[in-house]
Amino acid sequence: MDKEQELWKVFPLNLRRVLSSMNIEFERLQEIRLRVREPLLIIYDNREFFVGENGRLNTCMNDIYTVTPEDIRNTLDFISRYSLYAYEDEIRQGFITIQGGHRVGIAGKVVMENNGIKTIRHISFLNIRLSHQIRDCGRELLHLIGDEQGVRHTLIISPPRCGKTTLLRDLIRLLSDGTEERAGVTVGVVDERSEIGACYQGVPQNDLGRRTDILDCCPKAYGMLMLIRSMSPVVVAVDEIGSREDIEAIEYVINAGCTILATVHGNSIEDIRNKPVLRRLVEERIFERYVVLNNKGGIGHIERIFDAQGNGL
Repeated sequence: MDKEQELWKVFPLNLRRVLSSMNIEFERLQEIRLRVREPLLIIYDNREFFVGENGRLNTCMNDIYTVTPEDIRNTLDFISRYSLYAYEDEIRQGFITIQGGHRVGIAGKVVMENNGIKTIRHISFLNIRLSHQIRDCGRELLHLIGDEQGVRHTLIISPPRCGKTTLLRDLIRLLSDGTEERAGVTVGVVDERSEIGACYQGVPQNDLGRRTDILDCCPKAYGMLMLIRSMSPVVVAVDEIGSREDIEAIEYVINAGCTILATVHGNSIEDIRNKPVLRRLVEERIFERYVVLNNKGGIGHIERIFDAQGNGL
């Protein structure tokens, strides 16, 4: 069964009929959003579309498919195999990873207990973020941030939906497997939201290479320290840094002699300088390369690359 048919199987029959009728290239489909009593909506090729009863894509509210409470409930049943209780840990984090590595974000009534989230009830909103692997999309960047001796500490700066995770994922694979120019190395990945490796029942659904170890659903700051202490990585990779604890853990990784690959939300180096927690990254020249992405040339399009001093390369 191909990836497309595999995904449609997590939806009830009426939604499956509508979605499978869309005239699209599956690899360019990014998100499917279900909101109770609201239009069925997708993000396709970085554009938002409403979906009609016949699978037709619209940019206006004509001929739309309206999501029902039963659609949400039945989709959750299919995703959890009729046992949401078995996914309580994932629900507390706000998402469930399904076969194929796709991530289902959930929202509803949050139930608190002991200053933490116990669970989410009355789930009425679902966001299925599709996992697409683009092999070799990181090959050009790998040449720009390193040489046969190794890779420089690199921060990928990107607005949402510009392919930073896709690019990071392929860099990990290339470093782990090795290329014609360089031998493969051990890579440790902290995959806090199951987006990089997209592990399903402990098995990564994306190819991260044969020398890669993954800590799935682990907070980044804890995970980086755990990897250094237990798995002896040469390279440590994390997605979407932002907290003070993340920055301290990155410094620990670098002081331990490992290379760090990380991503962060932003539009430029100035964006990073203007965020109090992240400012230290630039001021103390923690990273040796800054890669800025945009969406003007497709997923993972590189706008500029800068060195540690902020000079364009």
